[in-house]
Amino acid sequence: MSWLEILVVIGVVGYVIYQQVTGQAVQGRRLIVLPAVITVIGFVDLHGAKHIHPADIVWLTVGAIGSLLIGLAFGAITRLQERNGALWSQLPLRGLWLWAGLIAWRVLIMVLAAKSGAHVAASTTPLLFTLGLNRLGQAAVIAMRAMAAGIPFAPEKDGRPFLSGRSHHGRDRDRSARY
Repeated sequence: MSWLEILVVIGVVGYVIYQQVTGQAVQGRRLIVLPAVITVIGFVDLHGAKHIHPADIVWLTVGAIGSLLIGLAFGAITRLQERNGALWSQLPLRGLWLWAGLIAWRVLIMVLAAKSGAHVAASTTPLLFTLGLNRLGQAAVIAMRAMAAGIPFAPEKDGRPFLSGRSHHGRDRDRSARY
């Protein structure tokens, strides 16, 4: 991963944090497809890395699992509600601790991987992959919570909600409460 790619990742993370803390309408494609694309790009970057050793696979796996679990926690603490007939989310300020934890986790994995000779896992190459998994974990929890509450995603650019043909369990619930 080049320094330009690292700067892009930092910029994307900063933008995501800003959007999460200020709150936003949630479009299904953006919630689910964008993290999937980032994960695939990151996986392709890893696949293209030369000299992946067994220690790399171990540390890449451990790092990926931790990033995914932190993403699940993001999804669990994110405030969800219906605004203007669509899903709206906001990360509470305490969620910034999860961002700090995600960064600390990645640094810890890099240090431990370097000490065990896992040079790919210790590099910046896994950043997009683990960030994508983190965002997918959050997306999975938010999507399940929203669907269980019967809150539709915000309309896509074509005006239709994502998964608009799917039935929403719990549609008759009071959707103005936080979920």
